Amino acid sequence: MSETWQDNIQMIRDSARAIVPADRSLDRIRKARFHGAGYSREVMAQATELGWPMMWLTEENGGFGMGMREVCALMEELGAGLVPEPILSAMMAGALLQENLPEPATTGDAVIVTAWQDRSGSLEWHGGAAGSRLAGTKVYVSGAAGADLFAVPTACGVAVIHRDTAGLAIETQETLDGGYMGTLRFDDVAADFVPCGHVEAVIGKATLAHAAYLLGLSDAAFAITLDYLRIREQFGRPIGSFQSLQHRATEMKLQLELTRAAIEATARRIDTGAGAIERQQGVARCHLRAGSLAMLVAREAIQMHGAMGITDEADIGLYVRKAMTEANLFGAPTQQRRRLAEFLTENAA
Repeated sequence: MSETWQDNIQMIRDSARAIVPADRSLDRIRKARFHGAGYSREVMAQATELGWPMMWLTEENGGFGMGMREVCALMEELGAGLVPEPILSAMMAGALLQENLPEPATTGDAVIVTAWQDRSGSLEWHGGAAGSRLAGTKVYVSGAAGADLFAVPTACGVAVIHRDTAGLAIETQETLDGGYMGTLRFDDVAADFVPCGHVEAVIGKATLAHAAYLLGLSDAAFAITLDYLRIREQFGRPIGSFQSLQHRATEMKLQLELTRAAIEATARRIDTGAGAIERQQGVARCHLRAGSLAMLVAREAIQMHGAMGITDEADIGLYVRKAMTEANLFGAPTQQRRRLAEFLTENAA
């Protein structure tokens, strides 16, 4: 079993080279910013061909049935490459729908994303159902601008809605990284609900996977910053030789490795059958660490690069913008701290 998941991880990291260049070139990322849907449908089709959106589907339903260690390895690679495609959102849809996932989404002919969050500042997903209809709002829908189908979890089950369905209004707003975030408004939309008793588990897994994306993003940004410290000279020597900057770089490295260890440990616990409370606590800690880490590295990168750190011409500027856009998705640090405090209160009682 141990060798199987380790081999899977190496295979997944190798397959990521099809979308994330080995030299970490950001040419494609730059071209996608503020253009069309903010991501490439062709790349989404390529990701589907590689099987990434179906990683959580069971083998009986045409998926790979892979665990969190493999998924986190993939998301770390995608984060390092600033991949804007809503691969995680499509993965959630597959996990929620399983055998009911529409065929066009499995072949790459259609893009499906998940619309789960009820409102800003909340991690609730139960809203949206009104009898056999959809009513209300789902916010922070990644990939909504270019999606064909939406998987909408509610207290009554999961509904699959086409973007052209009567009564559905899709609003998109530009994000700092050059992408778009969507808001879906349902006005008495007819829907067929598929029973799904594991929505909470899927959202938890997706939250951990997103933490891995933030880890990959932070690791790549840190590497760029270290390179800059080695080549930028001041007073006749590299600024990386200044003790104050060395201390700050060491703190970033320490937080990177602590976050990596936390994500790997939580992924292993989930894969080996940890209980629901243990999983939820682990996921909250990991995302708290990853979100805080992304913002720490972003702040320090700007300080160490100077004004060029926020320019479009500098690669680090793209990482800073992505960190600022992504850090609060799936729960801002304040929300994760609140969840952890609630767990501690419940355990004490």
